[in-house]
Amino acid sequence: MLQRAVLTLVLLMLAWQAHAVLTIEIEEAETQATPVAILPFQGEAEAPQKLSEIVGFDMRRSGKFRALPVDQLPELPLAPGQIHFEQWRDSGSDVLLMGKIAHNVDGTWRVEATLVDLLRRSVLFARVWPSVKTRQLSRVAHQISDRMYEELTGIPGAFDTRIAYVVKQGEGKARRFLLNVSDSDGLNEQTVLRSYEAIMSPDWSPDGRKLAYVSFENGRSEVFVQNLFTGKREKVASFKGINGAPAWSPDGRKLAFTTSKDGNAEIYILDLATRKLQRLTRNPAIDTEPCWAPNGRSIYFTSDRRGKPQIFQVFLDTGETRRVTFEGTYNATPTITPDGRYLAMVTSVPGVGMHIGLLDLYSNEFRILTRTFLDESPSFAPNGDMLIYAMNKDNRGMLAVVSVDGGASQILRVKAGEVREPDWGPYMDQIKGADK
Repeated sequence: MLQRAVLTLVLLMLAWQAHAVLTIEIEEAETQATPVAILPFQGEAEAPQKLSEIVGFDMRRSGKFRALPVDQLPELPLAPGQIHFEQWRDSGSDVLLMGKIAHNVDGTWRVEATLVDLLRRSVLFARVWPSVKTRQLSRVAHQISDRMYEELTGIPGAFDTRIAYVVKQGEGKARRFLLNVSDSDGLNEQTVLRSYEAIMSPDWSPDGRKLAYVSFENGRSEVFVQNLFTGKREKVASFKGINGAPAWSPDGRKLAFTTSKDGNAEIYILDLATRKLQRLTRNPAIDTEPCWAPNGRSIYFTSDRRGKPQIFQVFLDTGETRRVTFEGTYNATPTITPDGRYLAMVTSVPGVGMHIGLLDLYSNEFRILTRTFLDESPSFAPNGDMLIYAMNKDNRGMLAVVSVDGGASQILRVKAGEVREPDWGPYMDQIKGADK
């Protein structure tokens, strides 16, 4: 069976290469979005990518900002000293982003970006990336977006990040699965695994170098860990019965997951270095879908020990378990913001169906965050400001992004097949740059 799976990966590589491109559609109205001025970067017409357009798209898909059309800008200055501030008084924008890109003799690119406060007539940031490889240009644009977003909101941006997701193509004997990763805007997509059998529950390691996931390639559920840089992967859980829902500990040293190796679905913790296995829950009900608290001292999980699925929390030092959700009759698949404030989950809305609910753990306020159909698999961006999830539209599985304040800004789909099981990755290492 394993040989067949490996052969499958090789034979289908070229056939699937062009059929799983993730595209983004921004469907929400922008009437509440704040206008910002983004000038075309000097020299970008000669570059393979227009960085100003990438930044503008990032701002737009945040749901909070929109780039003013270039032909509506009062002037196109080349440097902060050339700005006639009085001409910008009625532009609608309080900030102006300008930049430069030039080809170095060694084939790399020099990129500069400056954000100007038009009201205070001051520079908010000025940064230069002296030697950028061509394949890194889009990442530099995302880093500019992140810096701009933080200056405007006080919240770090999450554009220079990646997402993982599963693509399902075909039905019956023609059914295929791909585990893909891409930049947060769908660019630079790469396939991590291809299989005839189901792939589920991808989860990023805290350093963004590995993915844990569930594969059925050997005829049953098994948990794998794969290094995204070397391609090396390792089977870490293949016990009798169910093996699923892997979740990395905040320090990256352990995996929590569900297994029914002793007859009932329980939460276990695996030390990846020693392979020591610790059983965390002991209850006749089904305990599954672990989610680590950011401090690593407790785990949230789904259990039907009160009759229907609800979210519980178990503390690792004492084993004390407490119920967390009380709103409604169904709450499952918990995920938590990096600051530990918000817990998102799949919740059942009577007469409507499955949506994403948000519980403020500080105030105990619970609200419905999404308005789409058959919502599942929520995952927070590393800044905690946005959330990606799977949903169904026109009988097709797609992804959507919603901000914590409830403003959905984008839908992500593939050209062929369905996309599901998203997981938003952590911040990546920054491309070397310096303040000017």
